Amino acid sequence: MLGTVEKGKIIDENENAYYVQIDGITYELKKHEITQDDIPKVGDEIEGFIYDNKHHDREMTQFLPFAQPDQYGWGKVTEVRPGLGVFVDVGLPDKDVVLSMDDLPREKERWPRRDDRLLVRLETGYKDRIWAKLADENIFDQLAANFPNNMNNQNVFCTVYASREIGAFVLTDDYYLGFVHASQTPRPMRLGEQFKGRVIGVSQYGRLNLSALPRAFEEIDDDAQMILMSLRRRETKTLPFYDKSDAQEIKSYFGISKSAFKRAVGHLLKDGLIEENKDAGTITLIKDPEEDVDDE
Repeated sequence: MLGTVEKGKIIDENENAYYVQIDGITYELKKHEITQDDIPKVGDEIEGFIYDNKHHDREMTQFLPFAQPDQYGWGKVTEVRPGLGVFVDVGLPDKDVVLSMDDLPREKERWPRRDDRLLVRLETGYKDRIWAKLADENIFDQLAANFPNNMNNQNVFCTVYASREIGAFVLTDDYYLGFVHASQTPRPMRLGEQFKGRVIGVSQYGRLNLSALPRAFEEIDDDAQMILMSLRRRETKTLPFYDKSDAQEIKSYFGISKSAFKRAVGHLLKDGLIEENKDAGTITLIKDPEEDVDDE
């Protein structure tokens, strides 16, 4: 069955590959994907993971994927396909596996995006198609470690494994279970999203209560938000102002003092949200914190 580790007999080879037969079907095994110590030869039995690659050719590999039917592994989202689901890299040399839209949140805004991280296993379905299947809450309960006392106000790096209307269930890098209530997020969190959270308490269910909101000193102030909004509205995402611009022109356009403008621009530059061209006398939006990353 495709999507499993199987044994077969080598019936032929060439300079680049072996050809392995299993139940009358021939699979190509590239020689650079051999990991066993003994060099195989025609007539030998050999074991590997069998699948169809992105061109629908039957292949065997000894580069075993992170995820298998009886093994969960972390995969990275490589593509979002409306009407189908998301493609996940599980470590196969030339194939990403689909996680069906049937297994994704109903609200599109909670779908994973490229480079988000999912814990999945593999399942072979109708017509030998290999699918990724999400780990459920029981799996995360088994993976979870006990967190120490006195974690209040500590930063933790997290991955969302379930996104609901009430909030997001997460696993930290130290394998602590956590929960982020919807009131503690700037927007609905995506399945698979990775973010830095802050511990604000412990729930009655033995999870860390987290906030994904910045501390007060980390927030973008009103002046910086106004500059961001002005940049967003420009087709070129560029404004003819910079830290040496005329104070009266700044006051007329933004309604703030030159010193307030310089502080706000400095904050945005430090956060990597804008860039300044002193020769042209402009600032340009290069990373919008509220913008959707993918045009899905």
